[in-house]
Amino acid sequence: MYKIAILGCENSHANTFLDFVIKDKKYPDIEVLGVFSEDDEAAQKVSETYGVHKAASYDEFAGIADAIIVTARHGGNHYKYAKPYVKYGIPMFIDKPVTVSEEDANNFLKDITANNIKVCGGSVCTFAPEVKNLKKIVSEKSEGKVCGGYLRAPVFLENPYGNFFFYSQHLVEVMCEIFGHFPKSVKAYQNDKTVNCTVRYADYDVNLLFTEDSSVYSAQVSLENKIIGGEYGLDGLFEQEFEAFNQLLIGGNMRKSYKDFFAPVFILNAIDRSLKSGNEEKVNRGADI
Repeated sequence: MYKIAILGCENSHANTFLDFVIKDKKYPDIEVLGVFSEDDEAAQKVSETYGVHKAASYDEFAGIADAIIVTARHGGNHYKYAKPYVKYGIPMFIDKPVTVSEEDANNFLKDITANNIKVCGGSVCTFAPEVKNLKKIVSEKSEGKVCGGYLRAPVFLENPYGNFFFYSQHLVEVMCEIFGHFPKSVKAYQNDKTVNCTVRYADYDVNLLFTEDSSVYSAQVSLENKIIGGEYGLDGLFEQEFEAFNQLLIGGNMRKSYKDFFAPVFILNAIDRSLKSGNEEKVNRGADI
């Protein structure tokens, strides 16, 4: 039996994952030790709905849990919640955004590397079959020369959960999945509730459109003689996301390297700097490990 804890249960991910384990009983080898949230009302509701323990602090399960799911609504809490568990070397699911600050990302990256922690999470959108297909086309160059790309996803620019950082990793991580995790620079513009961003890779540029008041997810690859891609949905992706976590629990391998996993944080910070400065901003690559 694998004992897990959910830290940050005010996020809908917590309910979705608890449905899989407790209501649907899809994972009989997983036991939920309890949940924690700084939003006590949210924690109480989850506790009552699923019959799980409500913890008084985020470190209550340290030394007891076999793995943790960190899915706080504010990504700025993710490293703080995970840190007490680092020394135990247990698998971790870290929701998007993995962190908000580059300092936290670097420290988190060093911690999990030093303790050989298996980690997964980030954006559920990377499990979309359309995204996987575009990744294959770009990596194999099977449809000709890549000239660039266009991606779109929702954003919430003003909120109590990190503003631009709250939802924007979905779009950035899909870009990373398709075109690579380490672009050179970004230039971003805000027009009302829309953010346009040009991301510069070595051989081409990729254009991002973050849109508020819309639920459209789209990804396209521009090739020499055609365009491939379009809209995609999220149906069935959360099941795949949780199964990736389960695979780590039972001894499987990570889907991404540590550097790739944290790369979106540094791209998001570069976009945020560009929005504030009006300049093209270099994308940092994160701590050496």
